Amino acid sequence: MSTNFQESNIAFAGVCQAAALVHQLATTGNCDETQLSNTLRCVIVTDPSQTIEVYGDYENLELGYKTLIAQLSNTSKGPDSALTRYMIGLVALERKLAKRNDILGMLGERISQVKRQTHHYELTDAQILSNMASIYVDLISPLGTKIQIAGTANFLQQTLVRDKIRALLFAGIRSAVLWRQTGGQRRQVVFNRKHMVEQAKQQLARI
Repeated sequence: MSTNFQESNIAFAGVCQAAALVHQLATTGNCDETQLSNTLRCVIVTDPSQTIEVYGDYENLELGYKTLIAQLSNTSKGPDSALTRYMIGLVALERKLAKRNDILGMLGERISQVKRQTHHYELTDAQILSNMASIYVDLISPLGTKIQIAGTANFLQQTLVRDKIRALLFAGIRSAVLWRQTGGQRRQVVFNRKHMVEQAKQQLARI
């Protein structure tokens, strides 16, 4: 298994983790704050020497690896359709983003603002969540088909829940960017899913 494949699998686990947390928030109104922070971290680490630095360490991607295995394994339960839709939507939006140098330039400026905020606030602070959410709404969501979130209306109507979901979608886009940059392709999910699952299981065993 190549180093590039392992690197791309790290990034794909990041996509899976963002999607899983979005689903939790949409259906329960809550998610683990540590997992939320670990996932959002990828947005502000923009110049890593290796992919795992974006997430801190492998333990921070435990939910992502578990979600990857559940979604890509051939089991009787099958993948969760909502998670699949979110993952596909994130990858599709990233492909649109990659073709828009003008948007990428604005994105860099807005991310710099978030980085400055982290000098004073935690990543899960309402102000940073609101900023990340607005970046997603302003710059990324209009690029393609909007990702429709399925959940409980009472939760989806709450401002903080909406901001967390949009911030996580933004983080999912960041992971999708990394996935493409490390050689990830959609055909891998179809033809190499067995290897992706095996690698994820190996990594989980080390955590």
